[in-house]
Amino acid sequence: MFQIEEGLTGVKILPRVRAKGRYLFAGEDKFFIKGVTYGPFPENSRGEPLPEDETVHHDFELMRRAGVNAIRVYYVPPRRFLDIAAAHGIRVMIGIPWPQHLCFLDQWEVKEDIKKTVREAVASLAGHPAILAWLIGNEIPSHIVRWHGAGKVEKFLARLAAIVREEDPEGMVTYANYPSTEYLRLPFLDFLSVNVYLHDEKAFRSYVKRLQNVAGELPLVLSEFGMDSIRNDEAHVAETLSWQLRAAFELGVSGTMVFAWTDEWYTGGHLIEDWKFGVVTETRKPKPAFKAVADVYRQRLPMLPEGAPFISVVVCAYNAASTMDGCLASFAKVDYPNFEVIVVDDGSTDATGEISDRHAATAPYIHVIHQPNLGLSAARNVGMNAARGEIVAYTDSDCYVDPHWLHYMAWAFTDPRFVAVGGPNLAPLEDNRTAACVAVSPGAPTHVLLTDEIAEHIPGCNMAYRKEHLAGIGGFDATYRAAGDDVDVCWRLQDQGHLIGFSAAMFVWHHRRNTVSAYLKQQKGYGRAEALLLPKHKFRFNMLGNSRWAGRIYGDISGALLAARPIVYHGAFGMGLFQTLYEPKGSLAAYLPLSMEWMMLALACLLATPLSFIAGGIGLAMAATTIAFVAYRVSKARLPERHDNLASRLTIAGLTLAQPVLRGWTRYKTLWGLKRNAGVGACPLPMAGTAACDEADLPKVGLARRLAATGGLVAHRLTFHRFFWNNKGLERDELLGAVIGLMRTLGVTYALDSGFAASSSTPPWDLSVKSGRLTTAKLRVTVENHGGDKRFVRMAGSVLPSGLSVAALLASLGLAAGLAFFHPLYAVGAGVLALALAGSMTAGLYRAASLVATITQYVMVTRPGCSMTEPKDERVAKVVKPQAAAADSRPEAAPAPEAAPAPAFETEAA
Repeated sequence: MFQIEEGLTGVKILPRVRAKGRYLFAGEDKFFIKGVTYGPFPENSRGEPLPEDETVHHDFELMRRAGVNAIRVYYVPPRRFLDIAAAHGIRVMIGIPWPQHLCFLDQWEVKEDIKKTVREAVASLAGHPAILAWLIGNEIPSHIVRWHGAGKVEKFLARLAAIVREEDPEGMVTYANYPSTEYLRLPFLDFLSVNVYLHDEKAFRSYVKRLQNVAGELPLVLSEFGMDSIRNDEAHVAETLSWQLRAAFELGVSGTMVFAWTDEWYTGGHLIEDWKFGVVTETRKPKPAFKAVADVYRQRLPMLPEGAPFISVVVCAYNAASTMDGCLASFAKVDYPNFEVIVVDDGSTDATGEISDRHAATAPYIHVIHQPNLGLSAARNVGMNAARGEIVAYTDSDCYVDPHWLHYMAWAFTDPRFVAVGGPNLAPLEDNRTAACVAVSPGAPTHVLLTDEIAEHIPGCNMAYRKEHLAGIGGFDATYRAAGDDVDVCWRLQDQGHLIGFSAAMFVWHHRRNTVSAYLKQQKGYGRAEALLLPKHKFRFNMLGNSRWAGRIYGDISGALLAARPIVYHGAFGMGLFQTLYEPKGSLAAYLPLSMEWMMLALACLLATPLSFIAGGIGLAMAATTIAFVAYRVSKARLPERHDNLASRLTIAGLTLAQPVLRGWTRYKTLWGLKRNAGVGACPLPMAGTAACDEADLPKVGLARRLAATGGLVAHRLTFHRFFWNNKGLERDELLGAVIGLMRTLGVTYALDSGFAASSSTPPWDLSVKSGRLTTAKLRVTVENHGGDKRFVRMAGSVLPSGLSVAALLASLGLAAGLAFFHPLYAVGAGVLALALAGSMTAGLYRAASLVATITQYVMVTRPGCSMTEPKDERVAKVVKPQAAAADSRPEAAPAPEAAPAPAFETEAA
């Protein structure tokens, strides 16, 4: 327990400041550090590196008039000094000096002496309410870090942080880093402190945005910045400090320390007189910089942008009674003047609607819309249409928002480049053990960044759009009922050339799933969403069906074992001023060992061990790689101290293994269902005549014609081309409608064109028909207009076995050949399997050829005006009669429209 020295009165008992999420809090109120650095000074009459007490009182009174609430000192002050600071309501960030300019890790005695110094310094003042934080170091020279290696320095600083917490459990710990060692990873700190001296506004803003991402889930404090007023005009210094402070708080920093309070600066045994960074002179006369600092520090932070927009927040909820109250209650603390909250109760069967109505009755800014269960995307569109604001923001019913969420959102939208903006979502510290494990397991909703300020994806729990642009793309696609709609919208906006912004300051708390079953259900939903996204955005997925992001997935650690290691730009001989860490983009190889396909292949190889020890060895190596990846993720997972135990680590391991299997299986299952049921739904465009036809109209195609058609397919490399004339104005949509109606009558499985196709030399198809378990026929049609009602109809396509069946056939043949001399019985089995596959493919080709012949004959019989010869056109004075067409039906050999096609289809199909 701290004690106040005798003779001092009026000492305030200040609440200790703590870090929570991206910000600092004093009690329940957010605390922004409005600080200046103080000293060092020549020794006073007590031999302390401080002014006399009278001067200290005067300095603190002047600071308070400027709005300063904290100072940074570079030495361990006496308790009396902290009492004076507390009396004035000023908190102190205490730097503990030690010989960091030496190669301190090379000698055991030096390391132990540093630890002892830190422990004694903290123990002497532990618990004092004026202590803001302990600085366990300041700018270890980059060449010293280079000498020892970053990992060893990080480990040593982590040990110093642990010592501080042992002696002062309620005290915060930080380290003052600087750009030359930006790459140091210090997640054990309570907040990240960085000294930044950049006097170009664009560069300053860009670097602060970068530091916000470097900080990760920690608050960011600019622990030093300033400008010398000898080499720069005092008015220019004031102007620079003004925009630096404003920019820093606009971008969401938790505090700033202006270097320095006074021009009086003592170091190295003498006063520095050719360097004046102070906002007041040695005699404490305010300089223009004093007013510039006071103009910002005296304001309520964060400031609002000029003309702050009206923001409509949409919360879509379905059976969210357990979190709805906390979600809506958080808006009562939102400190933003122009906003509304629109709750869309999407057919909840629990108390979600009642809770929402209760909040709406007491909070006029909350409006509730009740509707039947239509799915998440439909609910979001309802909220968008009801929104009155020019900005429409979305968060989830299991989130609660930061009090200044909308402030930072408004600042982000001052950049006209962005049509959408997102931010991070953090797991609340009060969640249970399972939720804490889920938070560090794969598959959590997160953002994907292209740069420090431009995102490729922003998650649905924390995203906002300019309403005109969101409505301009038709809002959210109602196909996505539970997940995937946010990804789809981001990609559609980017496809139109728009930019999506990212603001690290604009964060929400997001409860993770608090049971294993709820987490697995969520991952199944994500797998289903990926399957729905894949046909629409094929080029954004890799061969395994996983999203192929152009940017970096925030916080992802799963692929670090095989991924390229981060690269640090040190500069020649380690002398770069900004030594930046560059994180590589994820690659397919980096994620393979944690994919369902990899695990299933490993299992198959292990099961094949009795047949081949080589296969067993491969399977064992693959399984070991997967286990190594899981172990790495488990070891790197950061858990709250109270949940960090063996049971939690085992839970994370289980979730890491189960997630890709369940998500991948659901994705494949959904894709298979989409292909199997593709023809059941309505046609994507309004077409007449897609109803099933009368079975009496079905043509009879004999065995000889079917066999001839099959031979023609094989002869023409599994492609076909049919063509004929029509003199009754047959149009393409009528032709497609007739074919779709025939498919329904025949009861075959078919898929219609989704509207999306890869950009390639292969023409897109209109209709895909499953002609067998292993083969698919793809058909495209066109109708040429030759004037009046005269039309030339073309139908072409291909019949191909699936890639998986071809791979299985080749594998079976290879296995049969490989085992022929060692295990003849197994070789025979593999050969039988190969024959079965080949037979199934041949049967599929036969059915496909028969179907093509049936389609052609059906259209010619049921559509009036169809014929093999060109109809006579009375309006044309001179008709060039076509030559007889050859039986060759290859696409490149198709006759020109002027040539009369003797057969409408190949000889074998006539």
